[in-house]
Amino acid sequence: MIHILLSRWRQGHRTLAYPRTIPALPERFRGLPRVEAGECPPDCGVCAAACPAEAVEIEAGGPGIDLGRCLFCGQCAEACPRKAITFTRDHRLSTRDREHLVLAPGRELQLARKLDAELMRLFGRSLKIRVVSAGGCNGCEVDVNVLGTLAWDLGRFGIQFVAAPRHADAVLVCGPVTANMEEGLRKTYDAVPEPRIVIAVGACAISGGPFYRQEEQLGGASSVLPVDLFIPGCPPHPLTTLDGLLRLLGKLEAEGRVKAMKAC
Repeated sequence: MIHILLSRWRQGHRTLAYPRTIPALPERFRGLPRVEAGECPPDCGVCAAACPAEAVEIEAGGPGIDLGRCLFCGQCAEACPRKAITFTRDHRLSTRDREHLVLAPGRELQLARKLDAELMRLFGRSLKIRVVSAGGCNGCEVDVNVLGTLAWDLGRFGIQFVAAPRHADAVLVCGPVTANMEEGLRKTYDAVPEPRIVIAVGACAISGGPFYRQEEQLGGASSVLPVDLFIPGCPPHPLTTLDGLLRLLGKLEAEGRVKAMKAC
């Protein structure tokens, strides 16, 4: 026993200090896109043509990006000769409304607001989540599961993943919802006691992602269930997912998140 205690003492505290500080993000990390107004002529559609998910559309004021479809591959930014589109390192991407994920020049992303008072009373201190892989590639599922590891320790925020929908307060959906998974997703949702929350994680769960033209999928969680939180990405970084969950529960302000963002 003494050897175990000594080993833990040498290892030190391994849980990330988030949200007091922002953990280091990889150099290749692509966060919230920025669209510069006035830099894109109306007859140029290079960025839209380069997008593999058709997430970019040319509007009157310049290119618009649907974060619900965006794969964050960066091909639009690389193709644009005027650099009208750039990807920042801002990991904050989640919203409560699907239409808020559509960015355009002069239009800022409206970050997720917290639940209403009654749901905050029920789930603000304890939220149990059942994850459903509805036909995805397992990328989003892996990065969601990372939040349960020692470094992230999702449980310290009162959030836990559970194995049975009967024990859950929320359903977290990954994948485009294939036709074969529609019934399973509906049964999982029906088994969660009311009131319940639905969270769509990743481009597939929001819009169908790169598979949105395939007839074997239904176009995301909203085609089957009412979604309360959208977390875009392909896959979203664990920090992006955690940010969305904490915003939904109104925990970021209480945890000093605003102060931490000043140093980002």
